[in-house]
Amino acid sequence: MKLRISKIFSICFLLLALTINATAQSSHGGWGDIDHEGKPWVNNDSRPNKISKGLSGRHISLWASHGYYYDQEKGYWKWQRPSLFCTTEDLFTQTIVNPYLIPMLENAGANVFSPRERNWQTNEIIVDNDKDSAPNYIELDGGASWVKSPKKGYAFHGGYYVEGENPFQAGSAKFTKATKKKSGSRIIYQPNFPEAGKYAVYVSYQTLEGSVNDAQYIVYHGGQQTQFKVNQQMGGGTWVYLGTFNFDKGCNEFNCVVLTNTSKKKGVVSADAVRFGGGMGNILRGGTTSGMPRCLEGARYYAQWAGAPYAVYSSRGGSNDYADDINVRSMMTNWVAGGSVYVPTVEGLNVPLELSLAVHSDAGYSADLSSLIGSLSICTTNFNDNRLSSGVSRMISKDLAADLLQNLQKDLANEYGRWDVRYLWDRNYSETRLPEVPSAIIETLSHQNFPDMRYGQDPNFRFSLARSIYKTLLRFINAQHDRPFVVAPLAPNNFRVTFVSKDKVRLEWNQQIDAHEPSAVATSYNIYTATGTSDFDNGKNVKSTSCELKIEPNVLYHFKITACNDGGESFPSETLTAYHQPTASKRLLIINNFHRLASPAVVNNDSLQGFDMYKDPGVSYGLTAGWLGEQVNLDRKSLGNGLGVSSNNLAGKFVAGNDFNYTVAHAKAISGDQRYDIASCSSEAVISGKVNLDNYDCIDYINGLEKEDGYSIRRYKTFNSTMQSKIASFLGKGGSLIVSGSYIGSDNQDEHGASFLSSCLKLNYIPSDSLTTSSQINGLGMTFGIYRSLNKYHYAAHAPEILQPMENAICAMQYEDGTSAAVGYRGNDYRCFTMGFPFECIESEVMQKSIMTGILNYVTP
Repeated sequence: MKLRISKIFSICFLLLALTINATAQSSHGGWGDIDHEGKPWVNNDSRPNKISKGLSGRHISLWASHGYYYDQEKGYWKWQRPSLFCTTEDLFTQTIVNPYLIPMLENAGANVFSPRERNWQTNEIIVDNDKDSAPNYIELDGGASWVKSPKKGYAFHGGYYVEGENPFQAGSAKFTKATKKKSGSRIIYQPNFPEAGKYAVYVSYQTLEGSVNDAQYIVYHGGQQTQFKVNQQMGGGTWVYLGTFNFDKGCNEFNCVVLTNTSKKKGVVSADAVRFGGGMGNILRGGTTSGMPRCLEGARYYAQWAGAPYAVYSSRGGSNDYADDINVRSMMTNWVAGGSVYVPTVEGLNVPLELSLAVHSDAGYSADLSSLIGSLSICTTNFNDNRLSSGVSRMISKDLAADLLQNLQKDLANEYGRWDVRYLWDRNYSETRLPEVPSAIIETLSHQNFPDMRYGQDPNFRFSLARSIYKTLLRFINAQHDRPFVVAPLAPNNFRVTFVSKDKVRLEWNQQIDAHEPSAVATSYNIYTATGTSDFDNGKNVKSTSCELKIEPNVLYHFKITACNDGGESFPSETLTAYHQPTASKRLLIINNFHRLASPAVVNNDSLQGFDMYKDPGVSYGLTAGWLGEQVNLDRKSLGNGLGVSSNNLAGKFVAGNDFNYTVAHAKAISGDQRYDIASCSSEAVISGKVNLDNYDCIDYINGLEKEDGYSIRRYKTFNSTMQSKIASFLGKGGSLIVSGSYIGSDNQDEHGASFLSSCLKLNYIPSDSLTTSSQINGLGMTFGIYRSLNKYHYAAHAPEILQPMENAICAMQYEDGTSAAVGYRGNDYRCFTMGFPFECIESEVMQKSIMTGILNYVTP
């Protein structure tokens, strides 16, 4: 009864607060005549779609709560929050902000500044004029020489940085006169990458008298080039984020950054260091560094690395890193924004940040073990005579906090049936008191409460939560300037790539409707293309939901699609592939059915509650930094005294998830066979009838980690009833089939599924004898390994299954323990080959090609 009364009181309090807030001040036009009229800090000139009603020209400060820090009293580094439900708040909030919220805001055109390192890349390469790094740093004189800047610049050294040491006050920078000529002077920053991967690119420069507002940077990545214009009239003397790109291993001209002195303006172009990758922590505290990737550390240490003044990152004079870290997020925001129209009274870098948001997940639990805690928002209005630096009322922050809370409840309830909210607090918190721009804290949910974390650990929920926050910021910022807004659309679905002639393919897709956002309607689409081993290009914008393209022979083509409108761009579709072999007499269709995103296995019964990572570690959206370790206490009786406590065996480690691009690995492996042209599609397109399997001789069906797990908030299935029927019909007409995935047997144990396994795939699955501990497999005259353990390079086949052949079928592969890893059937009616593990989890790309050749020889008549 007490809980029920408390809940009713919370709701009433929130409604009262919202009413008072709405009466006190309208959120429309809060900035009045105050607005940044100049060019944005960074602009991607290669973006193919135009954004007129999103967040173009807007600058936001955003961060994910806490991070690893040095505890002076205890004398060692530690997390700021406890280990609960396989994570800690220090890590969990990053899984909302980094893969979802920041990209959503950037897709809407915003410049997003974070006072914490944002790149989940442990390698870091710096190319600087002060470092003897030839041939990495190359100056080319095209009529204007690069000379030493009058201001100090960045200086690299191979050791660690001590308290008070500023990397941007220890070296020199360069500058030269700008020119309108396209072939002017330039500097080439050509790093030597220790391994291929995704690397953030940060540039640095000095803001000088006469600095241009359109300095041209060109990023060459995997043979592609993306152009940026940087407004050097602001942001000098720190790391300036351009974007994150795929770079190849090694040092070559196809993977570098070029700064030119080409400009439409008279003035000077400045040059300093360029940084690739997030790197490891390099700030000494107590005689040691954290030993963690920089992105997992607290903001205090990134602020020092980014050149912030000592008073910004060490407000306690070096005596209390915990307090410093709380304060530095806001103080760094003020330093970066200082001198702009929004923060005119503070000395700083002149970047027009107009809003700051801290994303947290505060503690608290429900005593009945089944109730949500939900969201809470915080603002501070009673400070500095209720005014911000610009003179605007601090009530604008209360509008922001109220909007965040109200929209989260509406958006999440629309999608998941319910979501609880608690309070709108107007209190004295550092992260809402110190910023000189409208600011709020959103406590997304409680990391201490399992019903909250059951949602929170599901990647689909994190996407929904981030999209709600993005939409709130979009509406709020545009409302402050009395401008209309449009919500960016959702990613296209039913994607398919089919042949219309021997050397021409048609790309087709459908718009995904957002039933709760009338403005989120796609008006155009971006088609991104990569060929061979090159990275994706910058995209081509088209108005329709289809496009025909001629493809060159013997070249692998990869495609992904985004939906666009005046508000911005969606997340991308899955990646599909096409390949034309001039000697081909047959066509093969790769079907991607691996769409699953999931939390670790959920345990919730009379005695136990939590996540079982040993049984199933779940599937993240791409790479994640969110795991601390397996949950060790699942005892419901220990609520409030240890329930949820987890190990730290994954601390500092990144784990690969679903990259939605596995048609690429399969197509690479198949392309060596001269008998097949290759097309591909999403399984959605087959189920909806948009792709006819009868047009193909062979199907390669990707299941990956797909399964109906019973605890994910979305349903996934290896073979639903429609797919079973279509594949059965295809095989009945003499087709050939290749299937791979971890849960083919266990996911089809109902009557219809078991019948499909035996009658079509010619295999039997026995749950009591279903698993193997082996990572080595023998078959087709070869021995190879598969990814079994969590790692940063490729998702792991945590639970490959033992599949037994039926009569007239064979055991085509064996695990190291002698159990059956694959079943082959080569009948007079049709042929099929089914693997109890994901094919793409084979560790060696060379081995993938050899194995696929053997499989194709087996299934091809």
